[in-house]
Amino acid sequence: MLDFGLTQEQEEIRRLARKFADHELAPRAPYYDKTGEFPWEHFKKMAELGFTGMMLPPEHGGLGADTLTHAIVIEEIARGSAVMAVMLEVHNTLACESINRFGTLEQKKKYLPKLASGEYLGAFALTEPNSGSDASGMCTTAVLQGDSYVLNGSKCFITSGGQAHLYLVMARTNKEAGTKGISAFLVEKGTPGFSFGQPEEKMGLTASHTTDLILDDCRIPRENLVGREGEGFKMALTVLDGGRLGIGAQAVGITQAAFEAAVKYSRERVQFGQPIANFQAIQWMLAEMSTDLDAARMLLYHAAWLKDQGRPMTTEAARAKLFASTMAVKHTAKAVQIHGGYGYIKEYNVERFMREAKATEIYEGTSEIQKLVIARNILK
Repeated sequence: MLDFGLTQEQEEIRRLARKFADHELAPRAPYYDKTGEFPWEHFKKMAELGFTGMMLPPEHGGLGADTLTHAIVIEEIARGSAVMAVMLEVHNTLACESINRFGTLEQKKKYLPKLASGEYLGAFALTEPNSGSDASGMCTTAVLQGDSYVLNGSKCFITSGGQAHLYLVMARTNKEAGTKGISAFLVEKGTPGFSFGQPEEKMGLTASHTTDLILDDCRIPRENLVGREGEGFKMALTVLDGGRLGIGAQAVGITQAAFEAAVKYSRERVQFGQPIANFQAIQWMLAEMSTDLDAARMLLYHAAWLKDQGRPMTTEAARAKLFASTMAVKHTAKAVQIHGGYGYIKEYNVERFMREAKATEIYEGTSEIQKLVIARNILK
């Protein structure tokens, strides 16, 4: 049975993450948004708090935390900085989780302690210019030559591209086998033949660098194959379920920050001789925001709980991400509306929240893909 109460340890971690977000991240978020500077300082501080290896086992330097605890931390981090939340989410759920679940013992010993300590930042490379939502249509190839694989192709929209130290790259090892011809490889930054495009100029999350990856006769050791040949696509789908929970948590955190800003402003802003919080139109918007926030959080917690129980949660993860991201876009816009003209200027954080929320409907599976996943599981 699902227990909606958090453990004492989870509450303590929530308080720790919230204090860090309020005192360290939120004050610097406007600076990072304006400059696009990659936030290494705060990534290192997250590592010191143990957040960069949360779900890894203690023998590899992690905290051994469960999925629900991780979702709680991502939400709190996103309240302070959506940029730091997406960096941490990709690092933990896509990079670390892939190696921990599917890697060899040698790969785990070599990379997981570095990822857990924050010495390495991890990234995940699946999307290509001609195969976005249709990841099975990728063209990047990996050819075995002696004791090495030679990779050729390109990836796009890679979170932390050019900054991360270790990339889990999906490439085709068998052109005739469809999705069963896709394999996963670990590629370190600095490997000859491995380069990066310039960071994309995005509408939000500017300090989270998003770049192309270029693989030009990139030669890596045979032992950098993760799992067996042909298992890469299945592996990607597995870890993306967890990743969708992370993005759902990010969406909840962004919306929570927007909600708190809207409540604060509505109490302070006086019009017609009284705070606008006294007006029914404002009250109704706040009531809807509060209700949807709790609904999104419960969908998220339920899916995380299922994962921690070892039960299927693909549909539940898709529902959580779909609802949370849709809610985030809707209600960050409402927060701007409550602020009126002030909401449209950068002095107030709500315009940034609105820009950042939009990404949650797109990355790690668009809202349309989530609907396909949900419908297929209903109809099968």
